[in-house]
Amino acid sequence: MAASVPLPVVPIPEEHKDLFASVNAFVYGYMSGPGHDNSHDYHHILRVLSNAHRILTQERKSKLAISFNPSVVYLAALLHDVGDHKYAKPGEDVENQVSRILLERGADEDLATKVQVIVKHVGYTNEVKNPQSVVDVLQRYPELAVVQDADRLDAIGAVGVGRCFAFGGAKGKGRPLAGAIEHFDEKLVKLPDMMKTKTGKAMAGHRKRILEEFANEFNTEAELAFKVQT
Repeated sequence: MAASVPLPVVPIPEEHKDLFASVNAFVYGYMSGPGHDNSHDYHHILRVLSNAHRILTQERKSKLAISFNPSVVYLAALLHDVGDHKYAKPGEDVENQVSRILLERGADEDLATKVQVIVKHVGYTNEVKNPQSVVDVLQRYPELAVVQDADRLDAIGAVGVGRCFAFGGAKGKGRPLAGAIEHFDEKLVKLPDMMKTKTGKAMAGHRKRILEEFANEFNTEAELAFKVQT
């Protein structure tokens, strides 16, 4: 008997509830496949969706002048890791994959385009390489700020620590545990300063402290009591 697909209960507009359910079922299957490890799985999607909901709720209260489309936020949060280059299958056409998924399930062209553009600009590497592109998209689609912050929050804090080690174990065969701590400095501790929303920044501050405390404790425990000749 096939397992039932979990359906997150979020306040998406009535006209997009069926679309959301259909996309969720696709993402559940896509992210639960053997090609994904538990640093990037459906549980990650649920946490990002939850973060996005928290951020959206608070930002709509404090930024009344900005109009956020909840359907865009929730669909982009669901789909933000579809086509991720780290997990793309051989021959998988990821260029406009998100918009195709939405259009095939009845989304209109405008909604599909917005979600596709946002998903393409969520990633850290994209922003580091081309920060102006993110600035430009934020001016058109403020929903990007919500989804981007939601995803980055899941990379820091206690969950971020767990995901970092999980990813290292899956992709970094032969790399010592300390390699995960190096990734803290390479990327993770930089994320709080890249948050776009007031809510995201507040949440990130606490999670950054957890990263720093963990790194300090790890380095203390891992320090050898003798020298090693090389």
